[in-house]
Amino acid sequence: MLIAPSILSADFGQLKNELEKVKNAGADLLHIDIMDGQFVPNISLGIPVMEAITTYSDLPKDVHLMINNPENFIKKFIELGADYVTVHPESTDQLDYCLEIIKSNGAKAGIALNPETSFEVVLPYIHDIDLLLFMTINPGFGGQKFIHSVVEKMSEANRYREFHKLTDLLFEVDGGINEFTAKICIENKIDILVSGSTIFESNDINRTIKTLRNS
Repeated sequence: MLIAPSILSADFGQLKNELEKVKNAGADLLHIDIMDGQFVPNISLGIPVMEAITTYSDLPKDVHLMINNPENFIKKFIELGADYVTVHPESTDQLDYCLEIIKSNGAKAGIALNPETSFEVVLPYIHDIDLLLFMTINPGFGGQKFIHSVVEKMSEANRYREFHKLTDLLFEVDGGINEFTAKICIENKIDILVSGSTIFESNDINRTIKTLRNS
């Protein structure tokens, strides 16, 4: 189980220290949400913050683009250090092209499924991606509660992955992750847990990350 702290919940006034804390606590990669205020009803990190994250941390960068027309920005984020780039099918009419840009620029490609988006949407692209992200909240804001109806979609996807022997395809979950929901995800063979407020608001980040990993 890999743990990816969501930078959206970090204290940006202490960003360098926050990144050092999660690395020292055993985080495996950093989850970086990019929001444009159009695809989702919030504005978050942009290029200057991405530059700072890359300067301050050598952990792998898992960049989640919640923006319209991501094809216009993918290459820039990879140049700034993104190791994974994940896009939403609803955000572009050039999803094939987005995946091609990601892969041709040396990053790993992901597709994100919103809670209401069916697993079938990803099937035409399943052999072209490295990561499938299940959103267990409605994207846009941190601190929301885990949407349990997504669990069946995780189970469906896992059955498909096992049947088709897609051994290199990683499953990731983002939204409402705590020690209780982490256990549900682990039972459904999720590979990466994204957690924001649970980690960054913890009084003992080391213990919290360990608890999530071993739930």
